Amino acid sequence: MSTIQWFPGHMAKAIRQMEENIHLVDIVFELVDARIPAASRNPEIARIAQHKPHLIILTKKDLADPQQTAAWMTYYRSQGLAAIAIDSRANVTPKQITKIASSVLADKLANEREKGLKERPMRAMTVGVPNVGKSTLLNHLVNRKATVTGDTPGVTKGQQWLRSSKHLELLDTPGILWPKFKDQTTAQELALTGAIKEKLYAKDDVALYGLNFFRQYYAPALTERYHLAPADLELSDVDLLLKITEKVGMRDDYERASERFILDARHRKLGGFTLDRAPKGDESDE
Repeated sequence: MSTIQWFPGHMAKAIRQMEENIHLVDIVFELVDARIPAASRNPEIARIAQHKPHLIILTKKDLADPQQTAAWMTYYRSQGLAAIAIDSRANVTPKQITKIASSVLADKLANEREKGLKERPMRAMTVGVPNVGKSTLLNHLVNRKATVTGDTPGVTKGQQWLRSSKHLELLDTPGILWPKFKDQTTAQELALTGAIKEKLYAKDDVALYGLNFFRQYYAPALTERYHLAPADLELSDVDLLLKITEKVGMRDDYERASERFILDARHRKLGGFTLDRAPKGDESDE
């Protein structure tokens, strides 16, 4: 298995800018992919934002396993963490996020009013890994195309202030990873869900990881999508990939079949899925 790593210069610069600007905001909006709630939490963000109120925003809930999303929300509540799961494009999303941010900052805002300070909008820094859906959410929050969106990670390269409403201002930041993944499972999950540029990983390695996972947790999705027999699921991961290659009419081109599987997973052709299983209340997702 090839090693996956991605930490270009603009990400290192973005981390430095976050460190410089964190004092300007009241709250940090940390966007994580609902399909990989643990793998998409950047430890650098936790380090930089450790003294700021925090809101975890699970994006792409429409692509995730709804039961696992519910379990993750239960876990966050058990840990005393503010969190919300969203479909970034839903009309209710801006109001929901503003409401929960106001709740998190209620004491701070009340103290400012008691001191006679002029009412002002909350200021939030939005952070997350590449391709987590941050630009899509921000464009919806400000009700205009303020940032460039796309399915390719690394689209946003700089920081900018955006105004959502009279109650909320947002500091947009580029998607950032961290200098070294703690293990390659994290890297495989990030690659499978689209947070790492395709040229940086071997597609067959990522497909084999995904097939192994789906075989364990979402076997019916595999058999239905690729017209597999029950006995096919008893094959090794490599042989299962070769069987799927044959089933989709790609003969022995397992590289193309690997790409097909990855895109099928990302585009919900295999249904909603969650790679990180929600821990129990007394476990840690770090």
